[in-house]
Amino acid sequence: MTTDNYGLFVGLVTLDLIYLAESAPQNNQKLVAIDYTVAAGGPATNAAVTFSYLGNQAKVLGVVGSHPMTQLIRTDLDNYQVAIADLQPDATTSVPVSSIIVTESTGDRAVVSINAVKTQASISALPSDILQNIDILLIDGHQMAVSIALAQMAKSQNIPIVIDGGSWKAGFEEVLPFVDYAICSSNFHPPNTHSTTEVFAYLSDFAIPHIAITHGEQPIEYISCGNRGVVDVPQILVVDTLGAGDIFHGAFCHYILQETFTDALAQAANVAAKACQFFGTRRWMD
Repeated sequence: MTTDNYGLFVGLVTLDLIYLAESAPQNNQKLVAIDYTVAAGGPATNAAVTFSYLGNQAKVLGVVGSHPMTQLIRTDLDNYQVAIADLQPDATTSVPVSSIIVTESTGDRAVVSINAVKTQASISALPSDILQNIDILLIDGHQMAVSIALAQMAKSQNIPIVIDGGSWKAGFEEVLPFVDYAICSSNFHPPNTHSTTEVFAYLSDFAIPHIAITHGEQPIEYISCGNRGVVDVPQILVVDTLGAGDIFHGAFCHYILQETFTDALAQAANVAAKACQFFGTRRWMD
């Protein structure tokens, strides 16, 4: 199924080395992995792959550069027909690498990574036509300067803006006034917020019309145009939770262009649940 919807996904591009093991290692312990896989990663990147898989045109805007390791990223994204708009094409430093150990019995993950702190791009790197033909914009908060500029541009062009609120990042407060859909995890805590109620109140102060907070296998809480409610998520036997939130966001971007807010949340939860039944971030699509 292909549509003519174009999505731009702004943020982190990593190389993920993913291992399946009986448990995370203890001090001085050597583990033998049961399985492993290598893929491009990062919230915006995994969301873009999902959006493309569901039949859309996806582009990732982030820092990739020209280090030899980027070839693995480019090959993976090319395989899933995701275009790359590189904010620092001449960068010769290594992309951020994440090493992830997935526990076989629970699907829980342990992650060691470097985020985009060392690879912040300037807004001067933004291509002037980057929003041409774009139907939806997702921001994961890892390229904040660029994201703030893009949010303002997208708002003026009536392009819906989604944020992936996996965790709070400084500068988000400058993006939030322009956001249509704030889709956050239970780990998203803006300054001086502790409870879900406080997070909803904080986001509502920015007049964001649609807000949702995911709680893993528990129901999704939402406020949509002032109406509160919950959306149930499928109960499954979990193999691997890695990237589930990213996949949820990519699926949400697909469904929100054709469904109501609550239906889009429910459909996205179905896609993320399917992904959790497979090891790694890609095998659920095969």
